[in-house]
Amino acid sequence: MRGYGGILRLPNGEEFMQKYDPRLSLAPRDIVARAIDNEMKIHAIDHVCLDVTHKDPEETKHHFPNIYAKCLSIGIDITKQYIPVAPCAHYMCGGIKVDLDGQSSIRRLYAVGECSCTGLHGGNRLASNSLIEAVVYADAAAKHSLSVIENYDFNEKIPAWNDEGTLSNEERVLIAQDVKEVGQIMSTYVGIVRSDLRLRRAWERLDLLYEETEDLFKRVKATKEICELRNMINVGYLITRQAMERKESRGLHYSIDYPRTENNHPQEVW
Repeated sequence: MRGYGGILRLPNGEEFMQKYDPRLSLAPRDIVARAIDNEMKIHAIDHVCLDVTHKDPEETKHHFPNIYAKCLSIGIDITKQYIPVAPCAHYMCGGIKVDLDGQSSIRRLYAVGECSCTGLHGGNRLASNSLIEAVVYADAAAKHSLSVIENYDFNEKIPAWNDEGTLSNEERVLIAQDVKEVGQIMSTYVGIVRSDLRLRRAWERLDLLYEETEDLFKRVKATKEICELRNMINVGYLITRQAMERKESRGLHYSIDYPRTENNHPQEVW
């Protein structure tokens, strides 16, 4: 919507992108995201706003029917009111190296889209040009998988799952709280603006959650919720470790301890 002409504003209507980049609201996503993050911290607010009220209402509805419908469902008419926005953290952008068929280094595992590292999109998350790339690689991955699937066999000698145990209401509360905590840790410490200190804190907290969850997993009946929590912790742990090992800023992976240099341009490919 920024490409369409949307203007980033504070909730009071004040523009702020002129403080960060001469391209204003059309600046690259990593710059915009950090600007929004900074304004939210300065003003102690949980969002800023995107304004398209100056655009033709019918044109807006035609170009963005889903956004229009979604916002209307929560009481916001985007042709007359600002859209509340906040940065999202795309932790795995460009993280998994693949070949020309979309294959990762793990046999039978393909990666397509934001999470893949093809060398064709930069350190920012997917935009219009990279969406085309994602379609091309998705097509290649589909064709390759269909060409080799008949060569695979599957291990069917897997013992029945032992689901003895119970899951009390107290344990359900613990799982629900831990899911929230993982999200908060990742957003706060491993989000769009990072530092060595924040990453260490994330690492330590995730380590504690891992130990607690593994202990709980051994005592209760395996449910979808606790399995998802284990996966969330493990993925968060891996992302944090990889972020700690990266001693540079690139694209949306930004660390205040390793500011971007001329040799580390935000549009440089992975």
